[in-house]
Amino acid sequence: MSDNSNVDKQNPPASIGFWRGWSIAVGCAIGSGVFMMPTLLAPYGMLGMAGWLIAGGGTLLVALCLSRLVRRIPKIGGPYAYVHEGLGQFAGFLIAWTYWIACIAAVSGIAIAFVGYLGVFIPEITESRLLSLVFALGLIWTIFVLNIRSLEGSSKFQVLSTLLKLVPLLFMIVMGFTHMQPHNLPEFNPTELHPAALLATVTTLVMWSFVGIETASVPAQNMREPEKTIPKVLVAAVLSILTIYMLVSFAIALVVPAEELAGSSAPFALAATKIMGPVGAAAITFGALISTLGSLNANAFTAGNIALAAAKDNLLPARFNVLTDNGTPSFAFIISAISVSVLLFLNYTKGLVAAFTFMAMLSTLSTLMAYAFCAVAEFYFLKSDQPGPERNKAIGLSIAAFLYAFFAIWGAGTEIVFYSFMLILIGMPIYALVRQ
Repeated sequence: MSDNSNVDKQNPPASIGFWRGWSIAVGCAIGSGVFMMPTLLAPYGMLGMAGWLIAGGGTLLVALCLSRLVRRIPKIGGPYAYVHEGLGQFAGFLIAWTYWIACIAAVSGIAIAFVGYLGVFIPEITESRLLSLVFALGLIWTIFVLNIRSLEGSSKFQVLSTLLKLVPLLFMIVMGFTHMQPHNLPEFNPTELHPAALLATVTTLVMWSFVGIETASVPAQNMREPEKTIPKVLVAAVLSILTIYMLVSFAIALVVPAEELAGSSAPFALAATKIMGPVGAAAITFGALISTLGSLNANAFTAGNIALAAAKDNLLPARFNVLTDNGTPSFAFIISAISVSVLLFLNYTKGLVAAFTFMAMLSTLSTLMAYAFCAVAEFYFLKSDQPGPERNKAIGLSIAAFLYAFFAIWGAGTEIVFYSFMLILIGMPIYALVRQ
């Protein structure tokens, strides 16, 4: 009896279908970032909008590459599992380590953003550094406890929060196009940059708004028919996100002049205020809270499952592989929550905006490294495939996905690349200790 119970714990029932998988990918990608993007793109005119198409196209290449890999290796871990199978233990550990760091940094940064938005309704929170820290810590531990208690509860919460976070975005799209003033649209290229240079800049800017779609491939163990479900989820998530981002950017540009957008720290609230006054601004702020909450849950869920996947391959201590009766990796979630708490303590001793920006960039770059390694892993698997048009098409797809990831990493700048390299070095002693 006890043996069967143990097997059931190590192989929990597959409770995630298409829509819950879609909600994980969309919920993780659409976070606090989209609410600032109109401000960041405003100085680049109408041509800057093309950055959405380029970043969306590049992310679709990555999604198609991951779709091929998940059919080969329908295992828990997503990008980590594919790199581990294709490139070996060391490369697998690097991706597990950096991708876990990406999730931890994202959870920490998103918790800060949530508290900032909450301060609109309760100003005392943001006025007190200690109170802000207490609320942020309470939030992240609540989310991690939810994930420890039940995979079913976590995934249902993710579906609900994703649907709720789409409401203010869809609301802004409808209100923007029904109250549009075409003369507000900016010039085609108001900068002195060459169009190619401008497109490279804006693509790097908006790219991190797509990072997170790969999270749908991580809990493959809990997916129903992962080799079929995950590819559908990945492609649907990219197309959903691209459509929403494009429409909402145009809607806001039709309502707010570019010079006002460029100087705003809350472009969605500014647009809503112009349309509906303070009530609109309050509604959008509430939408931002829901958006950050869903993204926080998706990243917390992914952090625990990445650690679990690495432990299954003996790249982390066996304790990370212990599951509760509900099939959740409690120890992995607890260590992740502690790590986020430490980051929050460190961040609240410095400028919060600067810390949030740094963590967002660090999280994005770490994920891009996983994308690049996945494309290289696909090269390895293609060597044993039967020669023919399908194989040639797959080779072209992998090359394109690698070049896109490389381009985006290069656009991140030398400082963030340097810090990412330092994080990799920090992980090396861990690899040496657990390597068998």
